[in-house]
Amino acid sequence: HGGRGATVRILIAEDDPVSRVLLEAHLRKWGHEPVTTHDGMAAWEALQQPAAPALAILDWMMPGLAGVDVCRLARARSSAPPLYIVLLTARADRRDTIEGLDAGADDYVTKPFDATELRARVSVGIRVAELQGQLAARVAELEQALARVDQLHGILPICSYCKKVRSDTDSWQQVEAYVSAHSSVRFNHGVCPDCARNVVQPQLDELRRARALREKGKP
Repeated sequence: HGGRGATVRILIAEDDPVSRVLLEAHLRKWGHEPVTTHDGMAAWEALQQPAAPALAILDWMMPGLAGVDVCRLARARSSAPPLYIVLLTARADRRDTIEGLDAGADDYVTKPFDATELRARVSVGIRVAELQGQLAARVAELEQALARVDQLHGILPICSYCKKVRSDTDSWQQVEAYVSAHSSVRFNHGVCPDCARNVVQPQLDELRRARALREKGKP
């Protein structure tokens, strides 16, 4: 199995029947699921689907849209899901390689391709696509968390005696009421050790003394 053992959907865009069959056979042999298209336009349409593959192998020379054109269209999308693109090309000129990478390809393989090399590059693409997907999910989680937070900022007037705070309407509120109204924080009341020792315990001791006196005064 290619890379990490999990089945991965991989888009193939290849107009040559022999190359297309070879690509499909290799991907299936490595445990993946090829999503096959015969030209650049069909590949572009497949990449715009909601559950589009996160990895694509695009032939450079295709009718309609060339693989490099599909790269440019894919990279021009805003808020697009992660996509790792491998260009398959018979062009060995360095300038062509630079053009493909500048257009948005992540990697390239020359034709006729070597199966071992292709497998290694597909494995790299799968790892990168997985990391990009995890990062995108994490960013979405952080954005949702930030959207739920109302930040308190500025100077907050607080009474030195009762510790109430003054709201924007000049009324005085308990601290917990003010914070709850201005953020997603909710309070669960308890007693800290200092207050337990300095406030609660003396009250309990006083209640015990009062009860002892009542018991002592009974006939």
